[in-house]
Amino acid sequence: MDGIFTNLKRMFQSGNILSKLIYINVGLFILIRLASVLFMLFNVQGVPFLQYLQLPASPELLLFRPWTLFTYMFTHFDFLHILFNMLWLYWFGGLFLNFFNERQLGGLYILGGLAGAILFVLAYNIFPYFQNVASFSYLMGASASVMAIVFAVSFYRKDLEINLFLIGRIKLIYLAIFTLVIDLLAMTSDNAGGHIAHIGGALFGMWFASRIRNGKDLTAPMNRLIDWFVNLGKRKPKMRVTYKRNETDYEYNARKHQESVDLDTILDKLKRSGYESLSAEEKKRLFDASKK
Repeated sequence: MDGIFTNLKRMFQSGNILSKLIYINVGLFILIRLASVLFMLFNVQGVPFLQYLQLPASPELLLFRPWTLFTYMFTHFDFLHILFNMLWLYWFGGLFLNFFNERQLGGLYILGGLAGAILFVLAYNIFPYFQNVASFSYLMGASASVMAIVFAVSFYRKDLEINLFLIGRIKLIYLAIFTLVIDLLAMTSDNAGGHIAHIGGALFGMWFASRIRNGKDLTAPMNRLIDWFVNLGKRKPKMRVTYKRNETDYEYNARKHQESVDLDTILDKLKRSGYESLSAEEKKRLFDASKK
């Protein structure tokens, strides 16, 4: 048994962020279902702890369960629910990584989920239609996060085509717009909260694509927050580092001046023609400069 858990831990640690997100979702789903079986064996009705993972529509209840803003986007109970969410995450997460890095995927997953959560809570407390059900309505599932990834790819590469069974090749943006229209039409259905969350995630995905074209990464602040949280409590080793330059002051100043000129040229090109006009080397220089 120890060997199984060791292998699972090794697979999780060695996988990329996409596989980690899928592992977390599937692992939590298995734990929830096992717990539900255990409760049934003891004749405990329902799954008492599930509401502590789901996002409540009630602001008063959310105030006492703020962690649900994050846990809901990893929580599933029905098999088909998690199956389709993970399939979409696997397909479109892979497409996303063709154009962006893993940190951006992880950050967008979280931010897209938060956007869906915020729109869900706002809608259920603003529109009179939901007034009678808001106090006992909950949201769960990765759909909003997945929709953010789908729309980010679709609106960043509007020319991208995919093959659909029985339909053939179609531009990804058309599929994204079709799903958005379905969600808009289903805002008053039995799963109104889920469709509203989809719209929130989709809107954030579009915003991400729009801003990244202008050289602004909306996921950067979230990734810095995640880094801080992960490193919380870890003591940094005290080190003294000295640097020795193999160049004269004149050569150093000349090199720094040339780097500044090159960066200004890239920024001018970005402003005139957009992010896609940059070469791979120019994108790398721009990214490296943003970290300084």
